[in-house]
Amino acid sequence: MRAADALILVAALLVAGCGRPPPDEAQQGVDAGNPLEIAARERGIVRPEAQAPTGVFERSHDLGRDAMCVVPDGAGRWRFVVTAAFGPGLACTASGQMVREQDGWRMRFPAAEGCEALVHEEEDELRLPGNLPPQCDSLCPDRASLSGLRLPRASWSEADAKRLQIRDRQGNMIRPCGS
Repeated sequence: MRAADALILVAALLVAGCGRPPPDEAQQGVDAGNPLEIAARERGIVRPEAQAPTGVFERSHDLGRDAMCVVPDGAGRWRFVVTAAFGPGLACTASGQMVREQDGWRMRFPAAEGCEALVHEEEDELRLPGNLPPQCDSLCPDRASLSGLRLPRASWSEADAKRLQIRDRQGNMIRPCGS
């Protein structure tokens, strides 16, 4: 076969593929009713369509583990518990409510009157602002602070958020979002 004949054959095959109709809408996108898709969403492996903070954010580091669970708490509201480790015996644990605000989430900490912060989720990482208001100083002991905390998303699953375990002030493992 000469090079010219081969070129004509390749061109003919390419043109033959052009006559195919586009896939219909049922074949496009994700089949939300597929059992495998449902299982993946329930386990938090696949991100659901809804933009909600529900799930687990977590990372381990040399000083310990930072974690946060977020569960629904009514229409357009979520409750959360966050903990950050700063070394042996020094941790900060706080809880509150979240609501959607513009392109982020407004976190409110009722334990510290007037303490709230607008956080953003970027590239599956929840990012608290580098400077929290002075009203938030009482959230953490000593010089510890939640300012600048970054937590990668570990799951989008409410069930995982309810199972997340953290240590309370007495050192006992609890499931703060489980109730």
